[in-house]
Amino acid sequence: MAHDFKVLSSELLLDAPIVAVRQDKLAMPNDQVAFREVIEHMGAVAVVAVNENNEIAMVNQYRHSVKRRLWEIPAGLLDVQGESEILGAQRELVEEAGLEAAEWSVLTDLVTSPGFCEESARVFLAQGLTAVERPEAFGDEEADMDFAWVDLDEAVAKVLSGEINNSIAVAGILAAKQVLSGNGQAREVSAPFELRPTSIASRRQGPDLKKQ
Repeated sequence: MAHDFKVLSSELLLDAPIVAVRQDKLAMPNDQVAFREVIEHMGAVAVVAVNENNEIAMVNQYRHSVKRRLWEIPAGLLDVQGESEILGAQRELVEEAGLEAAEWSVLTDLVTSPGFCEESARVFLAQGLTAVERPEAFGDEEADMDFAWVDLDEAVAKVLSGEINNSIAVAGILAAKQVLSGNGQAREVSAPFELRPTSIASRRQGPDLKKQ
């Protein structure tokens, strides 16, 4: 019979604007106890936007944690209280790529770092694209973001060569290749996102989860 890893106690160690850190005391097998630090996260959405030439929209953005620019697909936090995943994805596609899409489906859900972080992401496939005005960004990494259309097969090759290494982009690109090649089936946007984190959303008040 599988062990029940019951939380015996929990302490909030850090409550920052974008993430929080808590320490859980767990009941372990053989009557042992252990402490586990967990980075709380709001969850994220990302979009593989594919045009009529089988090219995907990609952005090049500075990521301070690894101190380098990474090629990524448009993505962002689920930082609006109560916002659905599809609305978050549509918002991010406009903000980061200046695009709207007529057709949406779900490619994959993933947990990015389950050893210590509850971050999960839902990756959408967007087709039937239309260019729209992209809002101007001020004061953060998005103000210095580059944009490019990349052939899907070229993007797959860049994943395998290590040139594309953002985990959400890797998962989205490979899943899109399978679906668009007829080797997989995307899901409806109404499919439940059971992995979406709730810790921060349940503790903070107001529409913007980043504010405290």
